Amino acid sequence: MSDLTGELIDGRYQLIRQMASGGMAVIYEAFDTRLDRKVAVKIMHPHLAQDEKFVERFIKEAKAAAALSHPNIVAVQDQGWNQSGVQAVFLVMEMVEGHTLREYLNEQGRLPIQSGIKFLLPVLSALAAAHKIGIVHRDIKPENILISKEGRIKIADFGLAKGQLLGSTLSAESSVILGSVSYLSPEQVARGVADSRSDVYSCAITAFEIFTGQKPFSSDEPIQIAYMHVNSAVPRMSSLRQDIPPALDDLILRSTHRDPDIRPRDASEFHSQLLAISHQLQPVQNQMSFELDIPIAPMRPTRKEKSRHKGQEKAVEQTLIASEPVTAVKETTSALKKRRKISKRVRRNRYIAAGLAVVLGISGWYVLIGPGSRVVVPSVIGGTEEQARAAIAPLGLSVLISERKFSEEVGDGKVLQTIPEGGGRVDAGGEVKLILSKGAERYSIPSLASLTPEAAVNALSKFPLKVGELKEVFNANVPKGFVISSTPTKGEKVKRDTIVNLLISKGIQKFTLDSYVGKSRDQALNELTDAGFIVEITDIFDEKIMSGLVMTQNPPGGSSAPKGTQILLQVSKGSQYVFVPNIFTFPEAKAVSALEDLELVVVFKRIGTRTIKSVGKVLPKIGTKVKRGSKVTIAE
Repeated sequence: MSDLTGELIDGRYQLIRQMASGGMAVIYEAFDTRLDRKVAVKIMHPHLAQDEKFVERFIKEAKAAAALSHPNIVAVQDQGWNQSGVQAVFLVMEMVEGHTLREYLNEQGRLPIQSGIKFLLPVLSALAAAHKIGIVHRDIKPENILISKEGRIKIADFGLAKGQLLGSTLSAESSVILGSVSYLSPEQVARGVADSRSDVYSCAITAFEIFTGQKPFSSDEPIQIAYMHVNSAVPRMSSLRQDIPPALDDLILRSTHRDPDIRPRDASEFHSQLLAISHQLQPVQNQMSFELDIPIAPMRPTRKEKSRHKGQEKAVEQTLIASEPVTAVKETTSALKKRRKISKRVRRNRYIAAGLAVVLGISGWYVLIGPGSRVVVPSVIGGTEEQARAAIAPLGLSVLISERKFSEEVGDGKVLQTIPEGGGRVDAGGEVKLILSKGAERYSIPSLASLTPEAAVNALSKFPLKVGELKEVFNANVPKGFVISSTPTKGEKVKRDTIVNLLISKGIQKFTLDSYVGKSRDQALNELTDAGFIVEITDIFDEKIMSGLVMTQNPPGGSSAPKGTQILLQVSKGSQYVFVPNIFTFPEAKAVSALEDLELVVVFKRIGTRTIKSVGKVLPKIGTKVKRGSKVTIAE
């Protein structure tokens, strides 16, 4: 944007010099030729003036500040379009000659405790006035806090302000982009929403920088800073500065909490707590108000003093009247011209007087019987019902709980909305309706186990939940066709329209058995055991089937059985009969071993106790067929 120094804006404001430049506008020091005073003129960049949304925001900035009347807020005096000469959208503000808080911090670093409090109290007082009529600044930072040469502290730039009197100035996304990321509250970053507690957060971050000389989070990438505001807790100031009073440390920590419900409800509450800390730190000193926001009692009408020379004055007045000439004097031409010239000025003054009278009349009507006589509803969003009644009842208004709604943002039992909203107006003695929060909308998953799928679906239909996938799986404990479990599980609290999946039992899983008849005992035992079956073996004699082979199986091969089923196997022990072996000349030990292998019982026929050196006699005879377990006698 080219420098417009020297231009006359709106036929009234002479631009003297460029003071500052930003992303949206340039600010000039200017001279109001109509009222002979210095002003600051903010002119929007030409390329933004073509964008209706930016122009609307620019105009609403004027409305935001104009809606506030407070000694610590930069006053907006005029706004309009420059039609003659350079095309420009402009905003006229009072001229504050001095410095920004940012310049103070850059020059001095961190401030002493009491000095820092003196900086913060006026800021909080101004914000409290804004919050009282439902206006949220949304961009508190050191650059927007001005200190005049006289020491007056003022808040500037209500360009991101939002409230009942203003409507919504920007979309949530735009406000996050345009706000200063180092001071944005977590809810502004994450959800694009802001209320008075968001200003409290930004002001507390500014306080953190005032007292410590640095910001709580820093990074080269703004997105990283925003991420830290949402996901990281602001550290205690005492971790960076040892002389921080504990009460002040706790207040700033609480005011920068990620949960808005933990913070002070608005700037007024923050201000009162900080002022109490200031009194504790310096109880002896007189506590001066730097905000200049103490209500001033209305002036009483002055009574005219009776003059002791009233009679003399009246006599003099009568003498003067009596001494005036009563004869008419014919006017000369020059006198007539002079009178006509004077009459034009008088006529203009009369017009001005008439206009002022109309304005005063309208203002009187507005304040006394018009909309101005209506009571402004304070902002109580986020407060408890008791706090809301305490704020509204002193205004002569009644409070009615109209309904309760679920809210993900506002806790249970706290004010979610008012009708009218904060900053709105109602007739004196009127009614303010409160909509209270029921907290987050959550529903507990009912017990669905052991129900049929139809019964489970009917149970879920009583809640605003959705039935998802019905999956069937084998289960040994739940009968076929019944619900095993649900996801989410029983008792878990979930949001509306959550999808609930059901797991349905297909009963016990069965397997087709192989036939092990004619196979070895070891093979049948190993394979069936590995498959999860319980194997019971009975050994029996058989004259035809070789020892160690399976003779029978129950359940038989080809049938189905679930895991854990008991499988009965009969295994052959071989023939029940054996032939007495030829053990002649065997030593005793060898002969005994051969006979016992055939499951025969050995009987010794010895002389005394001496060992049989070699077998010479065997009864029954060698080759005789006998039953297993029969007795065989051996001797020398």
